[in-house]
Amino acid sequence: MTYAIISDIHGNYDALSAVLGDIMRSRVDRVVCLGDIVGYGAEPGKCIAAVQGLDGWTVAGNHDHGAIGQLDPSYFNANARRACEWTAAVLSAADRRYLAALPLQRRIEDGDRRCIAVHSTPLRPEDWHYILSIDEAEYQFEQFGEPVCLVGHSHQPVFWQLSPAGECSIVGREYLRLEPGRRYIINAGSVGQPRDGDPRACYALCDGDRRELVIRRVEYDIGAAQKKILKAGLPPRLAERLAHGT
Repeated sequence: MTYAIISDIHGNYDALSAVLGDIMRSRVDRVVCLGDIVGYGAEPGKCIAAVQGLDGWTVAGNHDHGAIGQLDPSYFNANARRACEWTAAVLSAADRRYLAALPLQRRIEDGDRRCIAVHSTPLRPEDWHYILSIDEAEYQFEQFGEPVCLVGHSHQPVFWQLSPAGECSIVGREYLRLEPGRRYIINAGSVGQPRDGDPRACYALCDGDRRELVIRRVEYDIGAAQKKILKAGLPPRLAERLAHGT
């Protein structure tokens, strides 16, 4: 089985459609979406519809909750708050119901493969903490029992490993081979707003039989996405940053 792991789409349908095209060409069996379908970008409804049509599993992100009133707008910085308010105003009733029904985390069992999928952290996902350090990753490993935890939120791909001896380390950002007896926290980066200096849309492709995972980078029409953001009256910074991957 082959799996695609997508996260942090953020209303950027140009990026999402390019990634879904790459996923289709890769003949993926299932897709895991780690949340933040909306927020920042100008086409939240189209992104929700596309994710709804996927065969797989989806969890909610903080921007998804913000857009439907389940997270206080004061949580966000000024630009994100403006985007949250704009998104809330343009979502349909059906879009809102879909986002409201998404769980904060899913425990996935597909045959003999087990993992947990969450936008932020396995412990208290509703607090929207980030995993950015070895200490935080080590602590979060204690909060789940599955071999693999899939996360998003930081917009930066990174693979954390816990060895059989209990040693936590970063073991890659582009390619990972899943070794028996070791546990992993996998961040798949961001489809719609990468923040690791590479502006291309980013997602992870996992070959379950070979136990290999690779980060895929997909070119898309950044200029088109920027124009839609500006036309919607959203903060210009949200358009500018797409060109730089920051």
